[in-house]
Amino acid sequence: MAEYDYDVLVIGAGPGGYVAAIRAAQLGLKTACADGRETLGGTCLNVGCIPSKAMLHASEYFDAAANGAMAAMGIKVTPELDLETMHAQRRDAVKGLTGGIEFLFKKNKIDWIKGYASFEDAHTVSVADKKVTAKNIVIATGSSVTPLPGITVDNDKGVIVDSTGALELKAVPKNMIVIGGGVIGLELGSVWRRLGAQVTVVEFLDQLLPGMDGDVRKEAGKIFKKQGMTLKLSTKVTGVSVDGGKATVTVEPSAGGDAETLEADVVLVSIGRRPNSEGLGLDKIGLSVNQRGQIETDHDFATKVDGVWAIGDVIPGPMLAHKAEDEGIAVAENIAGMTGIVNHDLIPGVVYTAPEFAGVGLTEEAAKERGAIKVGKFPMLGNSRAKTNHEPDGFVKIIADAETDRVLGVWCIASVAGTMIAQATQAMEFGATSEDIAYTCHAHPTHSEAIKEAAMAVTGKPIHV
Repeated sequence: MAEYDYDVLVIGAGPGGYVAAIRAAQLGLKTACADGRETLGGTCLNVGCIPSKAMLHASEYFDAAANGAMAAMGIKVTPELDLETMHAQRRDAVKGLTGGIEFLFKKNKIDWIKGYASFEDAHTVSVADKKVTAKNIVIATGSSVTPLPGITVDNDKGVIVDSTGALELKAVPKNMIVIGGGVIGLELGSVWRRLGAQVTVVEFLDQLLPGMDGDVRKEAGKIFKKQGMTLKLSTKVTGVSVDGGKATVTVEPSAGGDAETLEADVVLVSIGRRPNSEGLGLDKIGLSVNQRGQIETDHDFATKVDGVWAIGDVIPGPMLAHKAEDEGIAVAENIAGMTGIVNHDLIPGVVYTAPEFAGVGLTEEAAKERGAIKVGKFPMLGNSRAKTNHEPDGFVKIIADAETDRVLGVWCIASVAGTMIAQATQAMEFGATSEDIAYTCHAHPTHSEAIKEAAMAVTGKPIHV
């Protein structure tokens, strides 16, 4: 009789967990994955990355028809919004992708244990009213919405909602207030603005998109204002009340000052996410969390408890699906005795608004703290493909070490910035200099030529500026 039921048990079937399970099974390890959702894929595929992109894409089509962009290109249409059909295509995308993961589990002979797991000891968990043992247990429980103290989210009522509720609104609100000017708030706020809502973003800091390069953050404010969003920066929310299906939001300057009230049909609370580390019974195995509720690991994703590993949003680092996926592959390979590595200095981030915002590596501000730098910028207004597509907003910015010319950071605002940033990430992964990028032949006409042009600006040899 085997000492354990499984070689590897993964707790959580989000992007990190399901990838870890698949890779472990590919490496010949008997694998199971415990997850209590009705479908696999975690937050990302069920109520996060995937459904939000479906709504972003659909709303962009509607907006192009409604705001005259299509008419300007000789396509005259009068759009009519069918919100239920828009929701249906979103749900269909989710169904297809989550079902695809279930197929991959079956293909790789991974047991899906339906339920939420809690540790009994370092090699045993309780899940679905039974005990399951494994030689190695990977915690991949992800994250959930950070609550705003004193404000109760009720997605069913559809007035004060979180990101999950904002995906399921049954009607376009006349007025929406978004609390938080980060990625989630701007993405979902932009969906409903395009569909007809008047959107006000309330952000505690003095600029949008915390963590991004300063030039990107400044430009973001200009772009969203031009699109019709009202931005209340350096502003904090002190209370939200609901009466008769309407919300009243009380705000005041972050530094203190006179309060004012704002009214809305829907309030979206999007102030960030927190790791799902509670309810795992970590105390039973002598494992604690840091001040942010995260589980600390070493470079190999091993915790201080032998045989227990952790990846994704539940450990330190950016809460991004692709970071979790890479860690899922790496941890499975480490468990199998191979060498799994993730370069956490090069995790790209993308905001899927229109235009998109993307970056990888250091911001200009962070790079300056390390030493002398060179910076090159190229406006998308000068890019031929952006010109033909009527997409003038944005730029590409490259930051390089002044002495070695090695690229330290790349930041993009463009319609396809999320795709463009992959080239920059790969170049930086292999130690590219700005000259390397400048002398790499790019197809014409493409948006990615803007990366080449920005690199040429760093080298002092700009052509189209």
